[in-house]
Formats: sequence, C-alpha cells, structure tokens
Amino acid sequence: MAAEKEERDGVPLTNLDQELFPGAGATKRDLVDYLDAVRDRIIPVLRDRPLSVMRVLRGQDKFMQKNLPKYTPEWVPRTRVWAEASHREVLYALCNDRRTLLWFANQRAVEYHPTLMTIDSRDRPTHLIMDLDPPEGGGFDLAVRAARLVRRALADAGLDGAVKTSGAKGLHVFVPLDGTAATEDVAAATRAVAARAERLDPALATTAFLREDRHGKVFLDATRSGGASVAAAYSPRIRPGVPVSFPVAWDRLDDIKPADFTVRTAPALLADGDPWASAMPQPQKLDAGLVAEGRTIPVARVAAMHDGKRRARARRLTGGAQDERGEPAD
Repeated sequence: MAAEKEERDGVPLTNLDQELFPGAGATKRDLVDYLDAVRDRIIPVLRDRPLSVMRVLRGQDKFMQKNLPKYTPEWVPRTRVWAEASHREVLYALCNDRRTLLWFANQRAVEYHPTLMTIDSRDRPTHLIMDLDPPEGGGFDLAVRAARLVRRALADAGLDGAVKTSGAKGLHVFVPLDGTAATEDVAAATRAVAARAERLDPALATTAFLREDRHGKVFLDATRSGGASVAAAYSPRIRPGVPVSFPVAWDRLDDIKPADFTVRTAPALLADGDPWASAMPQPQKLDAGLVAEGRTIPVARVAAMHDGKRRARARRLTGGAQDERGEPAD
C-alpha cells in the first residue's frame, strides 16, 4: 500500500488514499496527481485572479471558500477585494505556482473558480463568457445546439470564442477581450449575445433567469460578468467520477460527452498539449452595437427579483400565500 503521507515542493500531503467524497470514485491522491499533471495548463488560467475554491471535507457538505483561512501558509499569494454586497474586504488567494496549487489540493479544494479580471486590471474583464445550462433531464446535445447559436450570434458581431465542457452538464463559451471594455460594457454585451442567440431559436434556448420560466429550454446564462467567477478550464468538479472542465474543438462537440473527461482520463488525453490555450482566439474589441443593445436589456438578477416580488403580491391577493395563522400573508 502506498504511503498515506508524502511531500511535494515542500507541501505535506496527507490522507491521500481516502475517497475524495462519497460517490467520487476517486481518491484524494487522484486529485493531487491530476492537478500536478495539468499544472502548466491550469495555473496560467488562474494566475493573478482572485480565486474561490469549492472544498469538500470528510463528513461535511461541499462549500465555497473565498476568504483564506487563518492557517494559510504565508507563502500563498493573496489579494484583498472589496465585496460590495457584504460591505467587507475578502482576502482571496492567487494560485500562481505549483506549491500553492498543491496546498489547495491537500485542503480538498476540488473546484477552482477564478474571477474574470486580474488584480492588475480590476475593471477590465479579460473574457466575455456564456454559460449554457441544459434543462433538468435534458441531454448534452441540447447544450451543444445552444452553443452553436451563441457562436452564430458572436460571429454576427465580429467575435469568436473557444468552448469547453463546464465539467457538469453544460458548456462554457469564452471570448477573449482586448482589455478596453469596462465591466458594465462587457456585462451589457453578454446580455445582448444571449438575447440574439435566443432569437435564433426560441424553442431551444431561453434567457429566462427563473427556472420555472424556462420550460425545458437551455438557459443562456449571461450573468457571468463583473465580479463573477466561473469554473476554470481543467478544473475538476464535485460530481461522481470527478469530471473536469475540458476544452473541445467546435467541430468535435457532437463526438464527446462531459463524462469523457475526468481526473483519471484527462492527463492522457492532453499528452503534451494545451488545447485551451491553442483554441483561444486573439483578444478582440467589443462591437459597439452589441454593447448599446445590451444596455437596453434589464440585468437578469434584478429583473427576476422584481418579478418575484410581483408574483408574491399576486399570490397574496389570490390567497396563495398564507401566514402561520392560515390568513393571507402581509
């Protein structure tokens, strides 16, 4: 039996032969070995970006960690970011080197979610991102068809992007930007791309933020902008088999399924290549018309909040919402 404790790059690694999480079908050693094997591909997409990680500790539910814990080694790079929603500073890690990546792996950090901007350019997102989420029970082929709608909408605006599996059940489309567009402009352009893609095939795709309004369609999630984060290329996901977010050529989408790419299979598929870096187009300038159109489209979360309040009022008026006394709620 292999030793339960090892050391790599000065980082002690413990409990390596324990199952990563219930139903994982993989051990902590598999996670460490995978991240170490792909470090030259994943570190470039994490470097200098405030990082959130999804951890899963033995006997506990998974949780998202943004703030670095007090026991973090002093050599882990970090940065402070003001969180407007919570009115506080968050101390984020910067995963810029192998040592930090291995430390996170030993902490059972399975998923890696960097922000869309770097610490050197905090109001200039580096990518426009579309997250394609198929409906419950819907096949991956629906996400593939929706991705092609997004690609057409981008092409109509003079833009091009790369595509990868999300590592869950959907796809992510990334469009590299030239750094001239501010956060609000990128957010507006993302809304416009989603709206244009929806119009190409409204029976397949929807921009409806509320799940109950999607009616079995693929959700074109245009909310991945501003201070948002997204699962990085090559990041594992906390799902059975521990799949990873993996780059796919546009003309290969019909030939693959998300489960093809796991912490155990991905390194051999990569060989010596970096398909995400190879597939990424050159940085592009946002189309002004796209931004202008997007500014006329309400922000999805805000619109959903107002719609939720309207629906709640309607339920109260019809007696659909009652308080603990069985009377209409206030």
